Amino acid sequence: MEDNKKPAFVVGSKSYTAVAINAAAKAGEWIKSRVGIYKQLDTKTSPQDLVTEVDKGAEVMIRKLIQTHFPDHDFLGEESVEPGAEASAKAVAGYADSEYLWIVDPIDGTTNFVHGNPYFCVSIALAVKGELMLGVIYDPMHDEMFVAEKGKGAYVHGNPMAVSKEAALSDSLMAVGYNPDRNFALPLNMKGITALATQTRSLRTMGSAALQLAYVAAGRLTGYYEVGLNAWDIAAGVLLVTESGGKVTDTQGGAFSLQTRHLAATNGLIHQELLQSLEASRATGL
Repeated sequence: MEDNKKPAFVVGSKSYTAVAINAAAKAGEWIKSRVGIYKQLDTKTSPQDLVTEVDKGAEVMIRKLIQTHFPDHDFLGEESVEPGAEASAKAVAGYADSEYLWIVDPIDGTTNFVHGNPYFCVSIALAVKGELMLGVIYDPMHDEMFVAEKGKGAYVHGNPMAVSKEAALSDSLMAVGYNPDRNFALPLNMKGITALATQTRSLRTMGSAALQLAYVAAGRLTGYYEVGLNAWDIAAGVLLVTESGGKVTDTQGGAFSLQTRHLAATNGLIHQELLQSLEASRATGL
């Protein structure tokens, strides 16, 4: 007998994953075509916190593509929220009761995009009743599509991903972030960076939280730490890491939620050692 039961996470004939991949790919290709020829550059919370008309246009494109298939779903996009940590936290809290919430950063790594540095991406996540169920990150400059579904693993271009196997912080390649918040986040991150610089094999910063999480998931980085992040920066990447066998908490080891702003993501093996280092250097932000 033919089984007419629809697969999980399907509305009509389009799966959530298919729609997210399509939206990320289309937005990513358009963003790539605008490198070096954007028209308007503005700042948000600081002179280092940049936004262009391409960020805004890409978000509109993604929103329309998603809402064509799922018009009743909620949508939280970076460019639809007022700048600043307080506004970000308020926006996320406003969707606490949302059944289906799409969380989108149209260009994670805008500063890189502005300078023609090829490390930026589209980040799209879907949370169902507050739980991350889908994460898609597309790097258009390297044509890499990272996809994770809750309970189904994580993949890059269809190939399964797994976190790295380094078991000691001293053997680790760690990613860090130079946050644009010069008053609160950056000084704390610098404390962590100073400590980790002498405790790890080496440090890297790509200028994109989402890509750094994707690289942890792919085993290219052992871990990633940063204070002062937003839900749209990290939601998709968090699921990529956990579905690849890694661990994600706040900087004191607390469980991740969409309200988490201070992040530690690792292969799991070095996680406790990383948290101890952050605590000792007073770099947790908590």
